[in-house]
Amino acid sequence: MTPEALSAALVAILRQLQDDQILATGVLPTEVVVERPRNRDHGDWATNLALQFAAQFGLKPRDLAEHVAKALEAIDGVSKVDIAGPGFINITLNAGLAGEVAKQIVEADKHYGLGDAFSGQKINLEFVSANPTGPVHLGSTRWAAVGDSLARILQSQGAEVTREYYFNDHGAQIDRFARSLLARARGVEIPEDGYAGAYIDEIAKQVLAGTAVDVLNLPEAQAQEAFRAEGVELMFQEIRSSLHEFGVDFDVFFHENSLYESGAVERAVERLKAAGHMFEEDGALWLRTTTFGDDRDRVVLKSDGEAAYIAGDLAYYLDKRSRGFDRCIYILGADHHGYVPRMMAMCAAFGDEPGVNLEILIGQMVNLVRDGEPVRMSKRAGTVVTLEDLVDVVGVDAARYALVRSSINSSLDIDLSVLEKKTNDNPVFYVQYAHARTRQVAANAASFGVDRSEFVPEMLEHVTEEELIAKLAEFPRILAHAAEERSPHRVARHLEEVAGSYHRWYDNCRVTPLAGAEVETVHRTRLWLNEATSIVLRNGLGILGVSAPERM
Repeated sequence: MTPEALSAALVAILRQLQDDQILATGVLPTEVVVERPRNRDHGDWATNLALQFAAQFGLKPRDLAEHVAKALEAIDGVSKVDIAGPGFINITLNAGLAGEVAKQIVEADKHYGLGDAFSGQKINLEFVSANPTGPVHLGSTRWAAVGDSLARILQSQGAEVTREYYFNDHGAQIDRFARSLLARARGVEIPEDGYAGAYIDEIAKQVLAGTAVDVLNLPEAQAQEAFRAEGVELMFQEIRSSLHEFGVDFDVFFHENSLYESGAVERAVERLKAAGHMFEEDGALWLRTTTFGDDRDRVVLKSDGEAAYIAGDLAYYLDKRSRGFDRCIYILGADHHGYVPRMMAMCAAFGDEPGVNLEILIGQMVNLVRDGEPVRMSKRAGTVVTLEDLVDVVGVDAARYALVRSSINSSLDIDLSVLEKKTNDNPVFYVQYAHARTRQVAANAASFGVDRSEFVPEMLEHVTEEELIAKLAEFPRILAHAAEERSPHRVARHLEEVAGSYHRWYDNCRVTPLAGAEVETVHRTRLWLNEATSIVLRNGLGILGVSAPERM
């Protein structure tokens, strides 16, 4: 019995208790949290539903727990139910029912872990969105790994997800980039506020080689525009290529400049005017964001008629909503933390619900170290460490896994000396090796004539088998929780727990008979558990965009 099946059984029990008028009338939960108790002596699964819901149903927690426990004991396969403390319910399943999970996983195969909690939701997930003024730096690489993994997790729970990249081709940074290219093409020093690095020289040479006219002899404004147009496109092609090689592709590349050329900014302003949230002061047009919790009101159109930065934000958010997205999720770097109040105020001003229609995830910085010493320099991009720098050293799998296995709410130190090792100290190696080991066990089993023609789950009674089965059974709940909390790192950490449980099982339980011995039912049954582990590891690694190798 999976935690999901047990949760459904508990909801059904609550419904029956309400029908029997033991519980007061009230809204029943759609699911009940069922978790593995830390102390195995307390049973296979535990729930605190009595503590959560007793008050709303007019009972004391202990009384509700006793009613639920009595009904649980009548369910086939439940061997014991205990009540602890003020109302915790501990559930022990019989060995056969617990072991059935292995067969359920194998039969579900690639579908194991999938859910429907987000079915029908259309989500726009914007991440990376690095300005096309240089290679993808380490911070944006983290958002790439996290964003793509989050998209996969949300899709696994039924959401329709569009991965979107906001292409900043409007504003001062692009002008500085163009001036830097033009300066290097002329062989002069880059402006003080310009961009440095060998990549600037490379792109400047490509612009010169790719244009039919002598751009260096054009008037200053025309020359700068030529380098802006060609240089930005070349830089963005490189960014797209780097992300693709990293396993990250986008459904939409949205050009910021289109907001100004299409009249989207004007439409957003008019809508907010009609809603009564705009006002004029000192010749400028303001959005009254303080009405919605911001610390000050924001200028949208300056007194000279130029659009302020927030004007693009307004138009872009409204454009996303007009495209039919129920939720707009932004993944932004730590330097954007101050944007959150104004963005949430903007959402409310349009009549939407902050935190529901608009979500903002703020990621923290990434530091690269080797044996504890900082790694700062990139040969190509000056002082910036890039996506390519990391991948060149450790590869795509290790880079993605390392960047996603910690919460983006915390800063991250990546130790290259650990990721380069082919040992259990390296977390991605530890998980991938577990998968490779499952495939080797399966191959060895075949050579001994062990197949899956029998399955007697009661035989999976070793303590390491009970532990492994419980970890495998939790995978769907972990995926659902990771989707709800927007936390891909929970998947990675769970895979490490599964790998640890599997390695301990491998050390204690044989799938193949000893030399000269007969193949027995227990060997065939254990092969099912081996295959179930392989599926969970493969599905989980796939969710993170990491490969599941057959051998290592």
